[in-house]
Amino acid sequence: MKITVEDTLEQYGKLYGLEPGKREDFFRNTMMKPFETMWRFINVPLRAKEPGGYDVVMAAKMLGHLDLNETEKGTRILQKLKEIDALSTAKETLQTCTDFTLQHGLKVNADELKLGLYIADPHKLELVNGYSGFGGIPGFIQVTIHPNDYNISRIPAVIAHEFHHNIRFSNFDWDHGNVTVGEYLIIEGLAESFAQELYGQDSIGPWVTSLDEEDVLYSIRVLKNALNIKGFAEVSSYMFGDIYAKEQGYSPVGLSPYAGYAIGYKAVQSFMNLNHVGIAEATLLKADEIIGHCGLFD
Repeated sequence: MKITVEDTLEQYGKLYGLEPGKREDFFRNTMMKPFETMWRFINVPLRAKEPGGYDVVMAAKMLGHLDLNETEKGTRILQKLKEIDALSTAKETLQTCTDFTLQHGLKVNADELKLGLYIADPHKLELVNGYSGFGGIPGFIQVTIHPNDYNISRIPAVIAHEFHHNIRFSNFDWDHGNVTVGEYLIIEGLAESFAQELYGQDSIGPWVTSLDEEDVLYSIRVLKNALNIKGFAEVSSYMFGDIYAKEQGYSPVGLSPYAGYAIGYKAVQSFMNLNHVGIAEATLLKADEIIGHCGLFD
């Protein structure tokens, strides 16, 4: 499988040199064009049919990208990403992940894996300490980051997390309309466990570490009674918590931010420990098997 890390840092340099009125087209046609297949798969056009309509520019803002006209802030972040050599880190991480798949008989159903690294709005990603990713379509990974003391060292882990989604969805179909809470829990728990396997427990993200012990026990009780609920909006409320649900117009279910991620991680870790199963083997197991033998929901 060919690995391609888009030179988004050079692209941002060119974007910030353009007058504001030309930046959206540059973002669409240069920075997002390599990911057009990914965007099309999730029904996001590069350009909306009507001015101001839903397209890749609007979707990127919703995912936490910095506004393209924030020149001063964007330029400052761009310089920081260059200083930490973020693109080299990304290439090394993808190679490490690929080597792991080859060693353990795993696969990504793609001839080429493309990664893009983008500048985040720190306020939009405040709940996750300024960084996030998307890897739900095999062959594509995007990471959005506002680099800070917390997340810089965790760049490899978030890439590995998204890489694992590429593996999982190469072996199991993903139907966001019919996914259950239980399936989503395990998808995210496996991904974070994969990141931990490669980069250590200190590298895991705030989406699995933010709950205190009391909240963990409470969230387990809530999620235990919701494992078979289907529908992306309903499931999202359980995975992302009430703040996200209210922002998106979904029904809140009484959970803290990213409670589903945290409990999914604990479920997978418990399953692996109880059953003496490694992450490579667990990756290929059905969600029901992991849930039924993790001991967390007994």
